[in-house]
Amino acid sequence: MIYLIHKGVEPQLAFKIMEGVRKGKGIKPEDVEKIRQNSVPDWYIESCKKIKYMFPKAHAVAYVIMAIRVGWFKVYYPLHYYISYFTLRCNAYDIKTMCEGKDSISKRIEDIQTRLNDRELKKTVTNKEVDLISALEVASEMTARGYHFSNISLDYSLANEFIIDPNDDKALIPPFVTIDGLGYNVAKSIVDARNERAFISKQDILSRTQLSTTLLKKLEDLGVLIGIQNENQLQLF
Repeated sequence: MIYLIHKGVEPQLAFKIMEGVRKGKGIKPEDVEKIRQNSVPDWYIESCKKIKYMFPKAHAVAYVIMAIRVGWFKVYYPLHYYISYFTLRCNAYDIKTMCEGKDSISKRIEDIQTRLNDRELKKTVTNKEVDLISALEVASEMTARGYHFSNISLDYSLANEFIIDPNDDKALIPPFVTIDGLGYNVAKSIVDARNERAFISKQDILSRTQLSTTLLKKLEDLGVLIGIQNENQLQLF
């Protein structure tokens, strides 16, 4: 459009041509004759006829600015970048594997991709595993940079946001919702109950939160409840 205006084409016509070309509709014969009167070269006209889609300049600028912002945080504030990524961009997690470190993460990625590339084994790959690949790849990158994941913490984990481990400035603590089957409302009930007072037993956790025994077992299997007794008992002697 700017080029045509510089050539002396009326702004309204220049805009009309730009919109047609941008959407892959080419340029109308009557418009070709009009712009030829302004000495627009044939190569330009032929190019307009061949273009199928043109990315808007404003969109391109917006994407570049966003890329610079993302890159800046990734370099200078890496853990904040990874917090945002895992909190906002991921919908599948394998916390056990992610907490085990780079080798386990790499093996898990290899396992999924190997099965995806095998005609027979491909059917064994779940939708969750497909979604998991991106999260694991970023987790692998994070661990390669010297950072790692701490386990889910009954004392520190939030409902649905990753945080920096207050006891380890090179680690992230996952939120409760990263556990399969544990939704936001249940996760929030854990945080709300914890904020009222500390949990004293597994029985206390079940009575004051929306956790089911199945989900409590998952927390146990992950090692989240180490040191927590089973029942509300006090030893007097």
